[in-house]
Amino acid sequence: MRFFLQYVGCFFAFFSAGFLITSTWTDCWMVNADDSLEVSTKCRGLWWECVTNVFDGIQTCDEYDSIYAEHPVKLVLTRAMMITADILAGFGFLFLVLGLDCVKFLPDEPLIKLRICLVSGVMLLLAGLPGITGSVWYAVDVYVERSSLVFHNVFLGIQYKFGWSCWLGMAGSLGCFLSGSLLTCCMYLFRETSSGRFHPAYSSRKGYSSAATIVTNVHLPSSQTATAKMYAVDTRV
Repeated sequence: MRFFLQYVGCFFAFFSAGFLITSTWTDCWMVNADDSLEVSTKCRGLWWECVTNVFDGIQTCDEYDSIYAEHPVKLVLTRAMMITADILAGFGFLFLVLGLDCVKFLPDEPLIKLRICLVSGVMLLLAGLPGITGSVWYAVDVYVERSSLVFHNVFLGIQYKFGWSCWLGMAGSLGCFLSGSLLTCCMYLFRETSSGRFHPAYSSRKGYSSAATIVTNVHLPSSQTATAKMYAVDTRV
C-alpha cells in the first residue's frame, strides 16, 4: 500500500508542477469575452499580451514593461505567488523522486527515504497555498472588474474573463494539495510500521551478539580452570 501511495503521489506531483509552471509562463490568464463581435482573440498573461487573428491564426505579442516598472498590485503579487509555487512544487517533485523505493538512492536506509517522502509532501502542500491564492485572487479580480462594468453599464469595447492559464494554475494547486496530503497524512501512518519492522531486527541482532559474548565469557573461566589443573598435575609428577 505504501508503494501505491508513493506512485499516486508522484503522478499528481508531476502533473501539478507542470500545470503550475505552464500557467505561470503562458499568456491566457485573461481572454476577451466578446468572441462573436471580434475578429481576433486577445489574451493577457502575467508577462505579455497576445492578439491572435481568428481567420489566419497569426499571433502578435507585446511584452509588458520591465519588472522594475510600475505594475498593478494584482499582477505583481500574482507573479510572486506563482513563481514561489513553481519553485516549491519543482523541488517537492524532485525530493519525491529521490524518496521512491524504485530509485537506487540510499537503498539501505528505508526510514530516511520515507522521511524524504514526508518532506516532499510538506513542500507540495506549501506550493499549493500560494498557487491557489494567486490563481483564485486573479480570477476573482477579473470577475469583479467585469461585473462592476456591466453593473454600471460601462462598455469599453473589450471585456475579459479568466482564461485557461488561470484554470491550469487552480488545477495545479489542487493537485499539489492532493499529492501533499497523500505523502504526509497517509505516509505518516506507515512510518510506525516501518520503524517496528526494522528496529526489532536490529535489536535481535544486538541481543544475539550480547548473548554470544555472555556465553563466551561463561565458558572462558572453566577452560582456564581445566588448564590450571592439568598444569598442577604435571608439576606434581
